[in-house]
Amino acid sequence: MERSEQRDQDAALSRRTLVRGLALGAAATVAGPALAQTGPAAPPTTITTPPRDFGPNGAPTTYFWDPDIIAVDPSFDDLAQPNTAIKRLYTGLLWAEGPAWSAQGRYLLWSDIPNNRQMRWTEDDGRVSVFRSPSNNSNGNSFDFQGRQLSCEHLTRRVTRYEHDGTATVLADSYQGKRLNSPNDIAAHPDGSYWFTDPPYGGQLYEGEPDVAGGPSNAGGKLNPRIGQPAGFAPGKRELPTNCYRIDPSGRIDLVVTEEQVPDPNGLCFSPDYKKLYVASTGKGPGDTGPGGKGEIFVFDVGADNKLSNVKKFSDCVIDGVKCGPDGVRCDVNGNVWASSNAGRAVGYSGVTVWSPAGKLLGRIRLPEVCGNVCFGGPKRNRLFMAASQSLYAVYTATQGAGPG
Repeated sequence: MERSEQRDQDAALSRRTLVRGLALGAAATVAGPALAQTGPAAPPTTITTPPRDFGPNGAPTTYFWDPDIIAVDPSFDDLAQPNTAIKRLYTGLLWAEGPAWSAQGRYLLWSDIPNNRQMRWTEDDGRVSVFRSPSNNSNGNSFDFQGRQLSCEHLTRRVTRYEHDGTATVLADSYQGKRLNSPNDIAAHPDGSYWFTDPPYGGQLYEGEPDVAGGPSNAGGKLNPRIGQPAGFAPGKRELPTNCYRIDPSGRIDLVVTEEQVPDPNGLCFSPDYKKLYVASTGKGPGDTGPGGKGEIFVFDVGADNKLSNVKKFSDCVIDGVKCGPDGVRCDVNGNVWASSNAGRAVGYSGVTVWSPAGKLLGRIRLPEVCGNVCFGGPKRNRLFMAASQSLYAVYTATQGAGPG
């Protein structure tokens, strides 16, 4: 029996005792049928029929613990926040990705990749608005230690930083003279460097641009990548393996993780002490000629010289025999890894998985949609925001996110 089920039973016993006492008191003064509760009222969840309504007008679901927050290990009770519920903050997107929290602005920024825009949710009034359009089909976003926004752009195959004066700086668009594939996710380091992944997922019409004729994602040349783009747009061609890179403060681009180590790298994050780097390896991307990623998370040791070593498979992300494919990842201040989960049609397994620094599964958050990426935010950085397919969700936690953005 999972601990969440035990908590529900304990809560049910307490409610039954209370209701029985109220009914006995009422029976002494009220004529007519006795007031009684025949059994505990189980709140709806993602796996009930009908399923739970996560919207603002949905029925209450939380007595003490949200039914879709599942403790697999007892230590998860110290990370999950009681008396709070998973909330859907917004819906109507095509594919939500790249959530990032602006501590100065107190807003959440995220990407709606196919709609070629960035969205913003403001903390003070919950208003959602279009933040940047077009966004060059941006995917991952973050904020550095100076509060500047970082964006990975599929369409232009580059990494961009938005300065405080409103200008935009291209941080990386090529490596050794070859254009990048489609930068996906980015993390800032205290030394002023930026680390990013470069899989091929933007090499498709829906989320960016296919290669020019003859390229790996457009081998037959039947797709025209210039359709729908502004005059003068120059389409690219996949020229590099799916690697991870480090942008040095000097501007130099260094290769830090090869495709052989982590194929199709996607989300990445540092441990709180910046001595570990976690990289998610997702599925086979457009134009891949090899086997591609297998939905796993890898971890590296980060040396004082920024060299990575001792690569290990952190998790295969298989839970109860179900592949919970990772995408975006974040660490909390205790070093636990919070990873988004894509379980396809396995209802009840998409959402978020939480792992100890040793790779032990601690808990899960169930969502009714595939989750693409997560981040911590809010004024106390104790709220987990989840960009999941067509919607944005959030839930308070009992821990805080590590690092900015």
